[in-house]
Amino acid sequence: MSSTDEKLTKSFYDRISHSYDLLADSNEHVAREKGLTALGIDEGEKVLEIGYGTGHSLVAMAVAAGSTGLVYGVDISDGMKKVSEKRVTEAGVADRVKLSVANTPPLPFKDHTFDVVSMSFTLELFPLEIIPDVLQEIKRVLKPGGRLGVVSMALPKEGEKDSFLEKTYKWMHQHFPHIVDCQPINAAGFLNDAGFSIKEEINLDIWTMPVAVLVGITPE
Repeated sequence: MSSTDEKLTKSFYDRISHSYDLLADSNEHVAREKGLTALGIDEGEKVLEIGYGTGHSLVAMAVAAGSTGLVYGVDISDGMKKVSEKRVTEAGVADRVKLSVANTPPLPFKDHTFDVVSMSFTLELFPLEIIPDVLQEIKRVLKPGGRLGVVSMALPKEGEKDSFLEKTYKWMHQHFPHIVDCQPINAAGFLNDAGFSIKEEINLDIWTMPVAVLVGITPE
């Protein structure tokens, strides 16, 4: 992603940060919650969320990790950071949540730092040629045997046709990428190619569009 594209993306998410829940999260939350359930975060674990958005998952992960755990977040948007800081403070978990704003990749963390990394409707925001680099960075910061949770828009299964909505979404992404900046991807294929073992895969629909919930494991 070029520096110009990054600036446009950051500006877009800064502008919608206070209205994102109304725009998208009312429909995304079901898949997001299933992803967190599949990850099964335990007390005391160190967790990273990439693309934390308005902070709903941060709160849930901080509660699951408990007072002995830590949750880190990295997002491209200062506006999302402000909204998320307010949310985790109101939830009483700000003492175990550390948020930053940065472009990814690379990730601003040391090797083998985290037990868990989570991405919800974030991996598909990256250009297809950048996704392998993102996943290699995630492998680097995960501990051996660590877990990656991905919730993403998915491609239709072989033999199934795109719904009218998905066709429209793909057309919008092609012609107006800074307005509709995510795209359906083969997330399981990307994870396998990056060396993750798929522990769990759940297929859902949102607005008739397929969504994949995945948990991948790094090599021991």
